[in-house]
Amino acid sequence: MPPSPSRNKTAMDIATELETFLRMAVAQGISDIHLRVGYPPILRKDGLMMPTKLPPMDEESMVAFARRIIPPKVLNKARNRRDFDFGFDLDGLARFRVNIFYELNRPGLVLRVISAKIPRIEDLGLPLSLDRFTEHNKGLVLVTGPTGAGKSTTLAAMLNHINATRQKHIITVEDPVEYVYTNQKSVVTQREIGVDTDSFPSGLKYALRQDPDVILIGEMRDRETISSALHAAETGHLVFSTLHTTDAVQTINRIINIYEPHEREPVRTQLADVLVGTLSQRLVRRKEGKGRVAVAEIMNVSPAIRDYIKREEMGEIYQMLAMAEFDDLTNLNSALHKAVKNELISQEEALLTSDNPSELHQMFRGAFHGTA
Repeated sequence: MPPSPSRNKTAMDIATELETFLRMAVAQGISDIHLRVGYPPILRKDGLMMPTKLPPMDEESMVAFARRIIPPKVLNKARNRRDFDFGFDLDGLARFRVNIFYELNRPGLVLRVISAKIPRIEDLGLPLSLDRFTEHNKGLVLVTGPTGAGKSTTLAAMLNHINATRQKHIITVEDPVEYVYTNQKSVVTQREIGVDTDSFPSGLKYALRQDPDVILIGEMRDRETISSALHAAETGHLVFSTLHTTDAVQTINRIINIYEPHEREPVRTQLADVLVGTLSQRLVRRKEGKGRVAVAEIMNVSPAIRDYIKREEMGEIYQMLAMAEFDDLTNLNSALHKAVKNELISQEEALLTSDNPSELHQMFRGAFHGTA
């Protein structure tokens, strides 16, 4: 952060008004708020960017606002960083994940709105078969998709289902902490990178000494974190995490290919043995234009899929997903087709979302969709 601004009443007034603005944004279902010097605040709602009619932000107001919302325990760290993430609560109304960055040597902020209420799996419109992922005692569950696809919300719904139904110790390692849990049948310990632990690998290392049953890793960003996650899953823990991949096969390949060629065979076997399932998620605008619908490719790992992973026969997994018509094994096009059939989304939005729009177009025409 730049040096402390002068006590400019106008800047402080704008910072105070921005907090009121955040409350209005939450009430209107805004997902993201962009603040940049020289521009009015810009909002994202239902995936679309929308400018506001508020006055442009100046640097002094931006700094004053940032200083109001940065938690005191991380303020010193923020002063020495050009890119920085943190979370803050707004009077119990909502939580925000904030990124501070610089462009052309001027500060900017992007705030992601996180609901104070953790939704249930059924509230998200995803198949109830996701409950099965939460019933395992060990293994690895991965929720994947592009940025802004609702991965954190889906993970929170699954973890809170465990929290409400099972007597477990759940540990989360996040950067920053997003959804905040209240103990129900389970005990939940939440640790934030840079505040409660130094890094994901360090947090995972010590989490294994804290008597965990379930571990959430905010994101598997690097080889060391992936190795720690595989080890935790292999040693009798149920591990949840995210990756920025678009489908189940790409997820498998991403994990394996982060290793050197001579290391990949044992890692492939290790991953095949611990992987419980993957959910590759997208958010699609509703047909009536209000809100978005979650659609997902779901792969519940069966003995046959484990065997295909070990034998590096990824094409066979694509075939299984393409042919399946079950809630716990379905590809993205099938999920999109179902959402269109149920009149939740339009064909146009489905085709824009699909990774294989030509196949989906054939499905809309009634053609058989059993090809990879």
